[in-house]
This record gives sequence, structure tokens and C-alpha cells, in this order.
Amino acid sequence: MPGTGSPSTSAALCIGLMSGTSLDGVDAVLALFGAQTFTPQSVLGHHHVPFPAELRAALLALQHSGPDELHRAALASTALAEVYASLIATLLRQTGKTAGEVLAVGAHGQTVRHRPELGYTLQLNAPARLAELCGITVVADFRSRDVAAGGQGAPLVPAFHADLFGDPTRHRAVLNIGGIANITDLPAGSGQAVRGWDTGPGNCLLDGWVQTHRQQAYDANGAWAASGRVQAVLLGSLLAEPWLQGPPPKSTGRDLFNMEWLAARLRTGGVLRPEDVQATLVEFTARCIARDIGRFCAGVEEVIVCGGGILNGHLMDRLATTLLNESSTPVALCSSADHGLPPDEVEALAFAWLAWRHMNDLPGNLPAVTGARGLRILGARYPA
Repeated sequence: MPGTGSPSTSAALCIGLMSGTSLDGVDAVLALFGAQTFTPQSVLGHHHVPFPAELRAALLALQHSGPDELHRAALASTALAEVYASLIATLLRQTGKTAGEVLAVGAHGQTVRHRPELGYTLQLNAPARLAELCGITVVADFRSRDVAAGGQGAPLVPAFHADLFGDPTRHRAVLNIGGIANITDLPAGSGQAVRGWDTGPGNCLLDGWVQTHRQQAYDANGAWAASGRVQAVLLGSLLAEPWLQGPPPKSTGRDLFNMEWLAARLRTGGVLRPEDVQATLVEFTARCIARDIGRFCAGVEEVIVCGGGILNGHLMDRLATTLLNESSTPVALCSSADHGLPPDEVEALAFAWLAWRHMNDLPGNLPAVTGARGLRILGARYPA
């Protein structure tokens, strides 16, 4: 990690758990750290489970204020820990490892509030329960220390992206399209700082709209959006959101970009066909990403894409086109799989890496990314 020194630790196995703002389920990765230079081949196993419908509904409801929130949040946290523990058990069986061989689990938890401007971020989790269930030390609550140090607490993956994808001769960026999309800018060499920030919605509005109008979890390959037509007035209203105009460091979430936010803009645009709204939302997501790359990643040569959004072929086509319009130089768009790591493993692996750093008393944030006052060891530890 740039600027934090090289750890001199023995090899250790860590597990990373990630359930993001898309609320589609949990990814778990088991990886080996510390023995040599970390590469995608250090990943020993990956497993994904969708959320049970009842838990997903509870987590989605907790994105907004409502009655008996504390009780409902506690129950959801407990249920989430049980999903995590079951997933860990499956991953260990698949890889032939035991709990005693794993140094730590990095459990991100489920973000339900993210308000760094007010000094807090909240990820539902029950890490003490998870440690009891799986018999492995758990590291959780990664974002709070960065926020306490004046940072955004997000995104936290750029330090990991730099470790895995940084290149001394090639200017790269890493784009994660989850519920919210985020960018890591990786200038060539060591002369410029790594930067990272949220660009705005990724899948959250797209999934919310198709769930409302077609009762589907997501728009497979963006086919429904491709059948619609972009509405210029609505697109202009979406792009006018003040948060989007600001420079990094910046982070966001469902606190801002939610279905109520979209409904407020739809009220001023007349009656639109649902498929036209979906097409416009795809264009909105692509424009937000491409515009930020054009503004803040001057000279980037390659954009490495990960996260669930890469499965939306229509979104990827629109992103490629908008990048041509926004960038001053040609930009290659590729999958993280082209660099040896499948797109659905990157985020979970980042939290395994953060857990490993915590266990070795190494900082996990980048102040140039989050705006924190300095490097901090991230997370709280719950021994097995």
C-alpha cells in the first residue's frame, strides 16, 4: 500500500465478506496474504449466496426511517451474522480449510446510513455473534475510524486496488459498479497520489425501477433499458443533482440516491413509459461515471471494471460510448477478469485484505481518497 511501508509478516489466511448497496446477497473470499507479493492467484476460494427474501426486505426497509428501527435493526443484524456464518462454513468446506487455519474474517456489514458530513456511518452487523458462530476472529466496522479522523469513510477499496492493479508504466483506473459506483485513479509510477471517490448511482436506481415495474430483481443484460429511449429532460434533471458537481473526496449512498429521489424528478417530467425511464437511468449512470473519469483521471489509458454492473451489457455499451466523448485520449475498457480476478470477487477480497492489515497493525485508508487527517488502522476486533 503506497506510503504505509511493507509488512514483514508470515503467511496467513483471511476471509472477506461483502454485502453491498445492491442488496443482492453476500460474497465471501478466502485468500492467502503475507507469503509473497499478493496476486489474484492468492485467492483460494469464492462463494456467493443471495439474501433470503425476508432479510433482504428487512434490510431494504431499514434504509429509511421507520417505526421500531432499533429492534428491527438488531434482528436484521443477527440474521445477517447467521448468513455470514453459514457462508463461511461453506467456503471452508469447499477449500478444505478449517476455522483454526484462518487468521481473521473481515466483515463489512450492511450499510444502512452513510452521513460522514454529520460524523457517522452505520453498517448493520453482529460481529461478536459471528465470531461465536464461526470460531474465527472477526474484524468489522472498518469505516468509522476514518470518519472519526475527518474522512468520508469511503471508498475504502482504493488502497487495495493500488496494491493489486497498480502499474509503474500504465495509468489505470478501477471502476466498481455496485449499488453505488466508485472510481480508483491509479497514475503510473509513484509520483502522484492514488485517489478514489464515488461517482453516483450504479445499480441501485436501475434495480429499484425494474423491481417496481416488472417485479424482477434486476434488468438482465440491460435488455429492458435497451428497448426504451433516453428522455433528455429527465436526464438533464438527474444530472443536475448538486452532489454530482463536487470534486473528490466524496462518497454517497441510498441516503441520497433512492427511489424517493427519483420520484421527485419524475414528477416534473410528465408521463413517461417505464422502459424509457430505465433507458434514461442507464444513460445517467454511464454519464456520471464517464464525466468523472474525464474530469479527474486525465490521461487514463485503461479502466478495469468490477462489480455486478459489468453484467449489464447495455450499461457497458453506453459507458464505452460516453467515455469516448468525455476523455481526451483513447481509453481501454476491460474486466477485472482480464487481470486474473473475477468481477464478483474484488470487493470481498478487499475486506479480507483490510482484515489482514488490521491484524498486522497496518493502516487501511488513504487520506488522499477519504480526506482523513492521516493514515489509520481500520476496524474493530472481536477475538474468536
